[in-house]
Amino acid sequence: MEAWDVISLAVYGATILLGLPSNALALYVFYCQAKTRLTPNLIYMINLCLSDLVFVLILPLKMLEMGKAEWPMPSFLCPLYNLIHFGTIYTSACFLTAVGVGRYLAAVYPIHYQVYKKACYSCLVSLGIWFLVGSHGLLIFALETARDINSTLFAGNDTSCFSELSEAQVALLAPVRLELSVVLFFLPLAITSFCYVRCIRVLVGSHLNKRKKQRAVRVAVATLTVFILCFGPYNISHVVGFIQREDIWWRNVAVLPSACNAFLDPLIFYFLSSAMDDGITQVWLSLRQKYSSIRLKITLAHGKARSQQPASGVA
Repeated sequence: MEAWDVISLAVYGATILLGLPSNALALYVFYCQAKTRLTPNLIYMINLCLSDLVFVLILPLKMLEMGKAEWPMPSFLCPLYNLIHFGTIYTSACFLTAVGVGRYLAAVYPIHYQVYKKACYSCLVSLGIWFLVGSHGLLIFALETARDINSTLFAGNDTSCFSELSEAQVALLAPVRLELSVVLFFLPLAITSFCYVRCIRVLVGSHLNKRKKQRAVRVAVATLTVFILCFGPYNISHVVGFIQREDIWWRNVAVLPSACNAFLDPLIFYFLSSAMDDGITQVWLSLRQKYSSIRLKITLAHGKARSQQPASGVA
């Protein structure tokens, strides 16, 4: 195996080990909070966790592919896998943008935002994001399985997935990749940057408690930094590939930071967000209470069973 393959396996393995439990815990915390009060940003975060969880759950297939000389699954699963793998990357980016917009509206227009701060609107926005990303993914899926340019794009020989592309295949796919990056990354990046910069300016000039103000600023800076570092390299590769009209060699390297986003998102929520801290505390207290209740019932049942046993020995 090449050095980059080993590094990729290490990154994907770490993403599974960190991303699976952290996103599962985050999803459970958000679910518990939603039962009490369902807010727009909570809906976006739930969808973000679901997207990251799906991404993590199919990563073993990617690792299996890298460890084999040939694509280990039936050829039709390759474009389907790509649809899910890369689709969840872009849904995560879009839901991070939705969270940023919600925070911006709440900070800059708190009164007017209350009129539109309804769960049904956020559900519609979430459905719109899944549809937008899904429609782009289906377009690439159709191109990947098209047979009018000598072979399928990624699994034409039934032995490999994401094999080297011919000039005709690159010419067809490069504009689609560029449109994908512009609509699903660069536009959300511009919106997210504007929202968090404005949020930071409002927070710095507000009369909030200094500790809360610093924490909110850290969340904004950390989220924006993760957004750029995780999704930027792969989408920049789309732009470079379109300009050079070739399938650039470092695309598989550029996609690695996108995988890291799957476990960085919940880490940001855990350690920087006071709302998540409160949610985890409530869940922990709830679990302790349930554990104590079950333990008490077991103790009472055990004591009752012992008291009902016949006395031994001779009277």
